[in-house]
Amino acid sequence: MTETLNLDVTLVAESRIHQLDPNNIAFGTIFTDHMLVADCINGEWQTPKILPYGDISYNPALASLHYGQTIFEGMKAFKNEKDEVLMFRPLENFKRFNISAERMCMAQVPEEIFIGGLEELLKIDAAWVPKGEDNSLYLRPFMFASDVYLGVRPSQNYRFMIIMSPAGKYYSTPPKVKVETEFIRAAPGGVGSAKCGGNYGASLYPAKLAQEQGYTQLLWTDAIEHKYFEESGTMNVMFVKDGKLITPNTSSTILKGITRDTLLQLAKSMGIEVEERKVSVEEIISGIESGSVTEVFGAGTAVVVSPFAAIGFEGKDYVLPAITDDSMSTRLKNALNDIRTGKVEDTFGWVWNIHA
Repeated sequence: MTETLNLDVTLVAESRIHQLDPNNIAFGTIFTDHMLVADCINGEWQTPKILPYGDISYNPALASLHYGQTIFEGMKAFKNEKDEVLMFRPLENFKRFNISAERMCMAQVPEEIFIGGLEELLKIDAAWVPKGEDNSLYLRPFMFASDVYLGVRPSQNYRFMIIMSPAGKYYSTPPKVKVETEFIRAAPGGVGSAKCGGNYGASLYPAKLAQEQGYTQLLWTDAIEHKYFEESGTMNVMFVKDGKLITPNTSSTILKGITRDTLLQLAKSMGIEVEERKVSVEEIISGIESGSVTEVFGAGTAVVVSPFAAIGFEGKDYVLPAITDDSMSTRLKNALNDIRTGKVEDTFGWVWNIHA
């Protein structure tokens, strides 16, 4: 655990928690009572503040609005049977956040502000962590350039914030995805391995075109040949072939997903053979046709484990077998959820109890 964080706290006069229906949570639509704000001014971090959740206003010349210096993380907190709040692998998100910051030429956020701020926010808004299967509290740390200046250069000032939002199941039905062979998510040497806003903004148009064709999301391929899978939408992608769990190896074009890493470690602990390597489109499509590929699923903080119903490629849909309780994706998801919610012992050291 981090040392006690020195911060200023202003609490809401009245909570909005009555607005939360744990049985009907739409992702990213309702937010907890409080948020954290910390400013870095000329390289010096100011005293963080916890404030009532609300709007922020800025000068129209704010650097991040013009040049895209903005990064974020996605994390989750859960409640165990004792109603204690648990964070899952927060140090990994903290490390990745600062890797993104370095790539985007932004300030490094100190651990006591990132981790300590999360802990304090969760203590204050603990009642907002919903219980129930597939429910969690989504945590969104983010940072943006706050210079008021239109010259193209790294900002000298930054604002770091954390907001939190109750979350339920991300996809109500298994998504149908399309192999993208025209547009790209990232190119070698670019910012594909950073969790920056531009990656997501650039993905919206090709995703919209796919949705107009009846698909839920995209399966991104490499920028050079469009022969190898990289990610799917905002998720890492995994394949089950001949009983093995296969996923593209990370690179400058693929985000090092924490859920991805978690699932790979879990699979190995369950005796499942794991391969991290290039995965070709041809291998997977022919594998679906032959029956050697039995599952394809996305892995990410928001979706957790999301099996695909079908993959569209060159005008044809390749339907995947229905997921059962014995499917690898089901077993991995259940094992992960049992650890994150404290139902089983965490032998990996992944879970942080913020009341400990």
